[in-house]
Amino acid sequence: MADIHQGHSALGDVAARTLANATKTVPQLRLITPRWFTHMLNWVPVEAGIYRVNKVKDPNKINVDCSQREEEREFDTTFVDYEEWGREYYLSAVNTVVDIHTRVSDLYSSPHNQIHEQVRLAIEIVKERQERELLNNEEYGLLRNVDNSMKITARIGPPTPDDMDELISRVWKEPAFFLAHPAAIAAFGRECTRRGVPPPTISLFGSQFLTWRGFPIIPTDKIDVSEGKTAILLLRTGESRQGVVGLYQPGLTGEQGMGLSVRFMGINHKAISSYLISLYCSLAVLTEDAAGMIENVEVGKYHDYKHEYAK
Repeated sequence: MADIHQGHSALGDVAARTLANATKTVPQLRLITPRWFTHMLNWVPVEAGIYRVNKVKDPNKINVDCSQREEEREFDTTFVDYEEWGREYYLSAVNTVVDIHTRVSDLYSSPHNQIHEQVRLAIEIVKERQERELLNNEEYGLLRNVDNSMKITARIGPPTPDDMDELISRVWKEPAFFLAHPAAIAAFGRECTRRGVPPPTISLFGSQFLTWRGFPIIPTDKIDVSEGKTAILLLRTGESRQGVVGLYQPGLTGEQGMGLSVRFMGINHKAISSYLISLYCSLAVLTEDAAGMIENVEVGKYHDYKHEYAK
């Protein structure tokens, strides 16, 4: 019997852990991002899933006059004409179905509810897809709907302060924020450092953001980098400012957020319960000058500061 405890003077870790409970986290999902872009947008509820943007047909028919003092003259008449049919935006749906066996949810839901965690993670994935669609959707995605007159090309490849200033000069009516891939923001920071004008920072949502000319530069990984090149956006937001707005459907059955619903679909003959997750959304650019873009932004250029300063 003495050989059994040879080399031990106290209870070991391995044996002790058989009586201990581990503190467990909820499942962690690496692809979850802060999705600041969707937080920064102004969201408009849409009736019947359709949003029509009406515009004035020709603002240059609109005649006004300024008469001289003590001058008596007959005023010109005018009227504001509208386009017969404005562009209509239709909400698109991001859907998925979560399946979970009732045996699993019945037996293994302590300390964390299996159904809740499955639905929570699926919602996170759906919201990530929503942000990607708001930027890249072929029909309404922001990157696909910047007017050609509002596009500029990076002058020397990397994003420079001059490029950002040129973009501000295009979207000059109450711009709200820049939007860029983190690699593009890092490239801009390098160019600012090289010129000795490090951009200030601002605190939003409990995080620090670089700014330029007072406008925050919001990061998102949904603006893709392809062959070392990407784009940087500058937006004006809100209906009252004739800017960019997000669209959603209110009052859904099983509503869990703006345009988001979770509905129980039943249990099949294999004892698998199903939950339908749907998110209805779209995006509209109300006027052509509400969004501008720097194209062909290179993100892979670095500087040898020591060598440059030696010169």
